[in-house]
Order: sequence, then structure tokens, then C-alpha cells
Amino acid sequence: MVRRVLFWILGIIVVLALVIFLAFQLSPWPSVAIIQQVFSRGDQASEAALEKYVPDNIITRQDLTYGEGRDEIFDVNYPEGTQGPLPTIVWVHGGGWVAGSKQGVANYLKILTGHGYTTIGLEYAHGFGVTYPGPVEQVNAALGYLVANAAEYNIDPQTIILAGDSAGAQIAAQIALLTTDPAYASEIGIAPTLSAEQLNAVILVSGAYDIANVALGGEYGGFVKTVLWAYSGTKNFMSDARFKLASITEHVTDAFPPAFVSSGNGDPLAPQAKALVERLEALGVETDSLFFPTDYSPTLPHEYQFNLDIEAGRQALERILAFTGARTSSRIAD
Repeated sequence: MVRRVLFWILGIIVVLALVIFLAFQLSPWPSVAIIQQVFSRGDQASEAALEKYVPDNIITRQDLTYGEGRDEIFDVNYPEGTQGPLPTIVWVHGGGWVAGSKQGVANYLKILTGHGYTTIGLEYAHGFGVTYPGPVEQVNAALGYLVANAAEYNIDPQTIILAGDSAGAQIAAQIALLTTDPAYASEIGIAPTLSAEQLNAVILVSGAYDIANVALGGEYGGFVKTVLWAYSGTKNFMSDARFKLASITEHVTDAFPPAFVSSGNGDPLAPQAKALVERLEALGVETDSLFFPTDYSPTLPHEYQFNLDIEAGRQALERILAFTGARTSSRIAD
């Protein structure tokens, strides 16, 4: 009798193990659930470390809506006493296209706000069942809502700086491309809600810009395959014609807005950032970039820019502010 019970228990364990194995093989979403938890813990740690750098005189309005979807919300920050439009930084958060949240960049945006900007932290749908180009469409729609309601949020609709980190940098770059290139917008099937003149510049940090050339092997290969499978909606994402349009570098034109681009020397995506800069410079696009020698120590990981406890993080912030200041100096209030 005891032996029979043990066999039943062993059988159940084997079946469960098989079911779990098949679940991870047949769908990316079980792995995505784990990735989401990892990103959430990372965001919380980053936000806690940035708290001491946040100015006191910041007004924040949270969870405002730009659409009807549950995730179509945003936060807005502006300096206390603001009574009119300020140059506006709209930030698209990262998270591998499947995770992260606007809350993970909230304190960084407040720090930027302290230098005379209105800042917007956008949320967009991600996770189970959400596929490309849904988030791109949502960010585009959010921009249209923000400029249409600019006065309510102290936004200068003629001085929009679109920014993003990691996957958010790719989305921001794609929005910048479809905003400035009608042929690309037509091909992707998304009508821009900003005019090219309204999009003043882009800030792209720790991003991926060439999906066709991401590394699918090595230390991060499993993660990359999982998130691109989930985001594209197909396991064969490399051969999907629609998804190929998500590769920004090969599609950029000389109409692309002025860009600040940066990645750390330990970031596996750094080669993609450097390739984008080379392409933009070859086209004559105004570009500022911040990269570090391969032997820079300590090695700067993905998303290094959010760590203001290190010199490189502070340098990135200074360079971002210098870049935005040069593009908006006539509009920033004293």
C-alpha cells in the first residue's frame, strides 16, 4: 500500500514537471511572469536609491488617464508655482517590452523636473497577451492626448522631448521615426499624433535599436528570446515581416530629431546604441552620445544612468540636462 502511494506521488510529480516544462516551451508567458517580478524588485531598489536626490518643490499628479485602457495612464510633474507651459520631457519606461512601470522612473523624472521641466511618466500595456505594435500605438495616442490638453498639465506642445530607457528607448525611437518619416508611418500603419516640429529631441538610454542583430546566445540569450517572442507574438520573430519594422537603425532618415544616446560599457546593448549613433551621424542628424571605454571601472551595467551614487550616473544626468537645455534654453523659466 505504501509503495502504491509513493508511485502515485512520483507519477503526479513527473506529470507536473512535464506540464511545467511544456508550458515554458509552448509559451513565453510563464517566463515573462518571472521576469516581471525581477524587474519590479529592481525598480523598487532604484527608486529607493534616488529618493534622496528628489527636490522638495515638485508637484506630482498621478494616474491620470490618456485613454480608456487600464494601463493608459500617466504621471505629470512640474515645479511648484508653475503657472504656464514648460518644455516637456515625456518618458517611456523600460522593462523588456513585457515588464516595468512608470513608477520605476518616477524619482528620476522628478529630478529632471527640478531643472525647469514638466515631465511625464507614461504607462502602457505589457505582459500577458500584449503584443507589438500595441505599446507603440498607445504611446503615440498618449502624445496626442498630451498636446491636445497641454494647458491643463503645464506642457509646452511645441517643445516635446521624447525619452525612454531600455525597451522604452526603442519605443521612443520608433515613435520619433514615424513622427518624422511619413513613408515609415504609412508602412507601419500608425498615423503620428505629433508634428515633426513639435518633437524637439529624443533621449535614448540603454536601448535596443536593431532587433535583427540582437544576440540570441550567450548569457542573456534566453531572456532576449523570451521577451521578443512575447512582444512580437511569434516564436519566429526574426522572420516576421511586420516585426522587422521595429528595427530602428536601418530605417532612420536625416529627418530624425536631435538625439542624445548612451549606454554603459557593460551593457550588452551598447553596440546597438553605438551603431545607431554612427548611422545618425552619417545622415547628418544632430547627435550627442555618452559611451565609456571598455576598461572603464567599475563596469557600467544596463540602465547605469539611474544610479546617481556613481560618477557615471551623475555624468549622464549632466549630459542629458546639457542636451535638453541647449534645445530648450529660450523656453525654460528662470
